[in-house]
Amino acid sequence: MAGALTIALDAMGGDQAPGVILDGTELARERHPDLRYVLFGDGPQLEAGLAQRARLKDCCSIVHSESVVDGAMKPSQALRKGRTSSMGLAIQAVSDGTANVALSAGNTGALMALSKFILRTMPGIDRPALVTLLPTRRGESAMLDLGANVECSSENLVQFAVMGAAYARVVLGLSRPKVALLNIGTEDLKGNEEVKQAAEELRAADLMFEFVGFAEGNDLGQGSADVYVTDGFTGNVALKTIEGTSMLIADLFRRAFRNSPMSMLGYLMARGALRTLRAHLDPNTHNGGMLVGLNGLVVKSHGGANAAGIASAIAVARDLAQGDLNGKIAGDMAHYGSQRPAAPAQVVAP
Repeated sequence: MAGALTIALDAMGGDQAPGVILDGTELARERHPDLRYVLFGDGPQLEAGLAQRARLKDCCSIVHSESVVDGAMKPSQALRKGRTSSMGLAIQAVSDGTANVALSAGNTGALMALSKFILRTMPGIDRPALVTLLPTRRGESAMLDLGANVECSSENLVQFAVMGAAYARVVLGLSRPKVALLNIGTEDLKGNEEVKQAAEELRAADLMFEFVGFAEGNDLGQGSADVYVTDGFTGNVALKTIEGTSMLIADLFRRAFRNSPMSMLGYLMARGALRTLRAHLDPNTHNGGMLVGLNGLVVKSHGGANAAGIASAIAVARDLAQGDLNGKIAGDMAHYGSQRPAAPAQVVAP
């Protein structure tokens, strides 16, 4: 696509849509004035929202949609009914080439099903995966899969590693990311057969990243690797555990500093450091996962994201489009495939 990058927004997806979507877009407009947006959703509602946000009038257009994918809709229902919804039309815009990337804060399962149906998977990729950034002691690390694939083969895990490393190169700016497989121990004998087989394949291949072996759950916060690879069941549980622990820490801090006048004084003295900690742990700061492995870019936002979170997801969408993520994945998969032995030729009996 020529000209400015265009983001297709599912303006009706998320807990507080469309208001928070428009607020986040307005905030992103200040940070990235070069972007353009196509808003998919209820036309009258969106027109009224734009009328209250003058800065968005010259960079946004509206495509009316009669239907919305709600949070309770199953993926199978979304495939039957959701193709003309605000979510489905945003994804279709990427397929048609009228937008560079689609962004939705709506139903994750429906987004996955519609994206896979409309965009299809890239050559060499069996299943797309959901990847996002996690806060660590060293900064940020990428992790996938986060719930798109509950059960995975060793081949799926290897493909996730290739895609996750390409994502880290674009989003984190790393030339050769460190990739680890999440496991129940770092020893070679531990883990199920799929994880052990994936590790063998990753060690044997010459790839565009450094495979550092296994990592345990307590390594996630340390940031010992730039990319953590696992199946969707484990990844989703780990992600929710991290988010819940962050909320617990923030709540415990609030209680501790309200305990006495002296503790309140201590809060005033440490306020700057605590603000920095809160920003680092805030999910909105790291908002914006991606469905990697599709013939098009689709970004997933937290359903409960605030305006800052939506703006963060828009920034991720912009980085992915400008960094040609899919081009890097295609090149890396071709490089990996060239190292694998060809399947034996079929012998046809006379």
